[in-house]
Amino acid sequence: MNAYSRHPLLVATLVTIAALTAGLAGCDRSPRPPAADDRHDHGQEEGPPPAAQTNRVDIPALVRQNLGITFAKVESRNVARTLRVPGRFELLPTARREYRTPMAGRVELLVSQYEPVEPGTPLYRVDAAAWRDLHEQIAAMQAKVDSMGPLREAHRRHEQSLADKVALWQERLKQLEELRGAGGGSASQFTEARATLNATQAELADVMEKDAELQAQQRQWEAELRSLTSRHDLLVRGSSCGDSHAGTEPGSGFTVCAVAPGVVETIGITPGGLAEENGHVVTVVQPEQIRFRARGLQSDLGLLRDGLAATIAPPQGGSIALHDVMRGSLQLGLAADADARTVDLIVNPASVAQWARAGVAAHLEIVLAGGAEELAIPLSALVRDGTQAIVFRRDPSNPDMAIRMVADLGLSDGRWVVIASGVKEGDEVVLGGNYQLMLATSGTAQKAGHFHSDGTFHEEGH
Repeated sequence: MNAYSRHPLLVATLVTIAALTAGLAGCDRSPRPPAADDRHDHGQEEGPPPAAQTNRVDIPALVRQNLGITFAKVESRNVARTLRVPGRFELLPTARREYRTPMAGRVELLVSQYEPVEPGTPLYRVDAAAWRDLHEQIAAMQAKVDSMGPLREAHRRHEQSLADKVALWQERLKQLEELRGAGGGSASQFTEARATLNATQAELADVMEKDAELQAQQRQWEAELRSLTSRHDLLVRGSSCGDSHAGTEPGSGFTVCAVAPGVVETIGITPGGLAEENGHVVTVVQPEQIRFRARGLQSDLGLLRDGLAATIAPPQGGSIALHDVMRGSLQLGLAADADARTVDLIVNPASVAQWARAGVAAHLEIVLAGGAEELAIPLSALVRDGTQAIVFRRDPSNPDMAIRMVADLGLSDGRWVVIASGVKEGDEVVLGGNYQLMLATSGTAQKAGHFHSDGTFHEEGH
């Protein structure tokens, strides 16, 4: 397939120009007027003089649409001191988040690949025996802790009763001692009272020791309960399901929700599959968390430094507007490649354009120190007509008119070129469709003309 078969509008334009040159077609279908000699011979008066020559071409809206005409603005740029390096976008290390199963079990997926998620969106549910065991252990330990309260209360009452009994027998023994001092009482009563007091004190000591054991057991059970509860709460908080109660009941399984917004990138398990503890299930990526990495030459290290202003420009020849760029500060890589003699150039854009994606190729434009800004236009806005570089400037006073100009060019950085005269900052030049305009006006740049709505050009006015 040749170039003409790929551009039907171009073919139509060329055919129209050839037809006009041969005098076979035109807007005016009336008979060709007689030549000047014929008019003179027949006594006819000469017609009006031909229209004044011009380098303007009509490009109304319908023509711009059919020919795919686009425009770019004239900008002030430091072309002489701009270093351009190719590179591509890559995800930040923090852009990916893996979700794993905290316990082994059967996994039920709740999302699909490439599905966008928000914080709190359920990702998957794990039916794990360990989750049910955890609930049972918490319930059993809670029952033990709850039963310890009444038991210790009974021990405290028994202890108080024995303490009161000891106090009574101590009082009784005191009275018997006083009675013996007065010459009364019997030795057997005194001995029996002392034996009873000693037995009661021993029983009180046993009860107090048992209560201490119960207290230690209660503290141990409470610690185990806190540990089990903390593990449960940690799993629930780690699921990031917000205020939802999904996954908090033992029979409902354990549900894991998204922590941050993003898009499901990969799924590491089949629906209903068995996952091991800490097994990978889902990876969610935030595609807007990207940076640009280019590879510059080590020979340019004398010109480069951290903090230089940098611009990430879209790839040429596509549908992305040239002005849809991203800006940031240059950061040199920590190490260089000794074999390739290159060094990494990294830029974190201040804002991410809609067209930016991980893996998309683009160019990094670094403004070096020195130089001055000059008026420049995109290099692709130029088109060659023989040995001349032609640019079509949009008429500022009439947006439906283009002015053909021979470009007065200066330095070029491979994407932009300095234009020394004929334009001012903010003017628009034809970017897309300039080749068709050149073909239509080639060799006739000083003749008036206009385009038809079907994209064909006519040199004479209606």
